[in-house]
Amino acid sequence: MIKRTFLFLCVLAVSLPASAARLKDLASIGGVRDNQLIGYGLVVGLDGSGDKGTSTPYTTQSLGNMLNQLGVQIPQGLKLDPKNVAAVSLTATLPPFARAGQKIDVTASSIGDAKSLRGGTLLMSSLKGADGQIYAIAQGSLIVGGAGAQAGGSSAKVNHLSVGRVPAGATVEREVPTQLSGPTIAVELNEADFGTASNAVDAINRTLGPVARAIDARLIEVSAPQDSNARVRFVSRLENIAVTAAKASPLVIVNARTGSIVMNQTVTLEPCAVAHGNLSVTVSNTPQVSQPNALAGGRTVVTNQADIDIKAESGKVIEVPRGTDLARVVAALNALGADPQDLIAILQAMKAAGALKAELEII
Repeated sequence: MIKRTFLFLCVLAVSLPASAARLKDLASIGGVRDNQLIGYGLVVGLDGSGDKGTSTPYTTQSLGNMLNQLGVQIPQGLKLDPKNVAAVSLTATLPPFARAGQKIDVTASSIGDAKSLRGGTLLMSSLKGADGQIYAIAQGSLIVGGAGAQAGGSSAKVNHLSVGRVPAGATVEREVPTQLSGPTIAVELNEADFGTASNAVDAINRTLGPVARAIDARLIEVSAPQDSNARVRFVSRLENIAVTAAKASPLVIVNARTGSIVMNQTVTLEPCAVAHGNLSVTVSNTPQVSQPNALAGGRTVVTNQADIDIKAESGKVIEVPRGTDLARVVAALNALGADPQDLIAILQAMKAAGALKAELEII
């Protein structure tokens, strides 16, 4: 039987009224950024939960290459099928100002058919950047936040077992230079906004003197000292300056797949009238058996009888009052009594009629 189900309405506030925040929370310093690293490696020491040699030949090939490099000669034609080894992809984040010898965390994810990485040890593997250069070397014992067991065809598993983490498992071998020299420092807003950029320039100049000017809605250029010690102290003061962010534009985000609706604080409604009705379609399938007589020479046949029931509920015209703040908007939408999927269509109609004063974004 197929029956339509209803979901609950979820309306959340994703924005607070305009208030002062640290410049550090609204922007970043140009050139100060993370860099992503990726690599490939082998995890050994698994309790029979590794890759299968028949379905993951790259695991056995990698194991054979490693043994040859370590001086272990594998006889010609010998097929390796180690159940205690798994091939993994490695990912890590190289933070800004990282120096050679610094430790960073590594995440190992199975790329074969290994059932679990619990208890495994990552063998020495290189981590490369987007330019193909090696920036770190990883090795160590994996920590897997889960457990599992199976016996007699039954199995039980808690959390995910095919991803593990090696805390401080990689050593930085190559540094990424961070360019902070020059007469100016670039302050880049996380979200481009002319109002926020103007407020940030005013706040910086009030605190540090006439040193800042806006290049566009995102970039602010700030004159800074040349001495490294004085520049670090200057950037520290710069990041802690209080800046009033501009008021966010009215926005309603609708996820048509899950039925969730999120709106910010600046959404408003104009008075309008809405008529809403529900349409319910029920399909039921009843199997029937046709049994011939004993001497009829026929055969037993199973047939299906489908019953379709359509119910349309009449909708009443409901007046939606003006909503000037989030609480009033939520109360007005809840008064419609519609489920999220129907509310998506109602919001689209309100937008088309000019009653919804917000941008409607469907994801």
